[in-house]
Amino acid sequence: MSLRFSYSHSLPLFFLFFLCSTSSILTQHNEDPTVKTMQDFSGYPVHEPLHPFRSNSLSADAQTLQKQIDELSTFSDTPAPSVTRILYTEKDVLARRYIKNLMGLSGLSVREDAVGNIFGRWDGYEPELSAVATGSHIDAIPYSGKYDGVVGVLGAIEAINALKRSGFKPKRSLEIILFTSEEPTRFGISCLGSRLLAGDVALAKALKTTVDGQNISFLDAARSAGYARDEDDLSSVFLKKGSYSAFVELHIEQGPILEEEGVSIGIVTAIAAPASIKVDFEGNGGHAGAVLMPNRNDAGLAAAELALAVEKHVLESGSMDTVGTVGILELHPGAINSIPSKSHLEIDTRDIDEKRRNVVIEKIHQSAIAIATKRKVTLSEFKIINQDPPALSEKSIIEAMEAASKELNLTQRFMISRAYHDSLFMARESPMGIIFIPCYKGYSHKPEEYASAQDIANGVKVLALTLAKLSLR
Repeated sequence: MSLRFSYSHSLPLFFLFFLCSTSSILTQHNEDPTVKTMQDFSGYPVHEPLHPFRSNSLSADAQTLQKQIDELSTFSDTPAPSVTRILYTEKDVLARRYIKNLMGLSGLSVREDAVGNIFGRWDGYEPELSAVATGSHIDAIPYSGKYDGVVGVLGAIEAINALKRSGFKPKRSLEIILFTSEEPTRFGISCLGSRLLAGDVALAKALKTTVDGQNISFLDAARSAGYARDEDDLSSVFLKKGSYSAFVELHIEQGPILEEEGVSIGIVTAIAAPASIKVDFEGNGGHAGAVLMPNRNDAGLAAAELALAVEKHVLESGSMDTVGTVGILELHPGAINSIPSKSHLEIDTRDIDEKRRNVVIEKIHQSAIAIATKRKVTLSEFKIINQDPPALSEKSIIEAMEAASKELNLTQRFMISRAYHDSLFMARESPMGIIFIPCYKGYSHKPEEYASAQDIANGVKVLALTLAKLSLR
């Protein structure tokens, strides 16, 4: 909405003279003299609403939001209090339908792309401008909790509702994104939807031949859920350059710092750089009783030794920001009386310093080679699945989040996200920021995961006010 003025014949001559006499001066500063004078005359920016938005008019409906979180958690393949919601399964499809319905009830225009990223848009009064986006994910690893990602999706819908209740009118359109498969559970690829939105050509190509643990192809799974119906080329998912002027994600911290310090809001300044590695060892196997210890080529012990080497190399970095985890370790044939002939490890290592993380990866690789030689097994695979760079939050978005927190009288602190989120890949397409809220004991990816209704409401209000500020730019 923009102000419109009509000039009557009774407009004082001196005012018209003033407009003309000052035009050459203001033009030197790249300002429209008419707009400048109109703004001075009216007391309001010409391209913003007549009634300035005030943060004290914001209210989050915490009770309804908690009810929605609880309802969404029922779309699960495991019993409460755990949540298991795997990409393109029946429960995932039902949960997506639930979110689309809420978007529609909030008056948003809803669309989906070929892999199931879901978009809900509130058009601004200057819709030709690039939009401001927010959102997160709703897929859940086996036996996890009901807040990870969900707070950033349902919270975003409530933030839009709060802005609408307050009478706010966005200049730039506001868009909520539900990202497909932030978790790597089914196809081993984290942040699948946001990687594709960011234009990952290699991933789009790889997904044509990617299969899950049941040998179901990605494209078949997507089609079973109603996506990728008439296309194998997933480049249609790639965002057009300049689609968004900013992206802000609301998320539980997934760590204990905010709760321990009694701080309401975490303002994320950077996201750690993640890397994922798959390792396979192969030995001879044999009977657990018949093959003597000096004659064994035990793939299981090679895996165990490498797991300890991961810990050693991470600690050697000398930084608290370097972490490493062996999250998967599988032995074949998996019988108590059989020496493992094969072992498989999946390693996660991350750091806010990309170079330091890469040094750790190389040390892990060298250890794997040395262990294979020492134990007389074969290192049949050492594959880096992803090796992503870190992402920095945009200064202007950090400032907007900080200002919003202060206007709402909420304590805040700057912090690093050591867990990665879809924001890591949205940062490749637009300026990015993340808002953290406390969660109980830092628990996440387990049924005990919990964030209080008040903390969620605080996060929603900070998100709403931040979106409002960014929309008016």
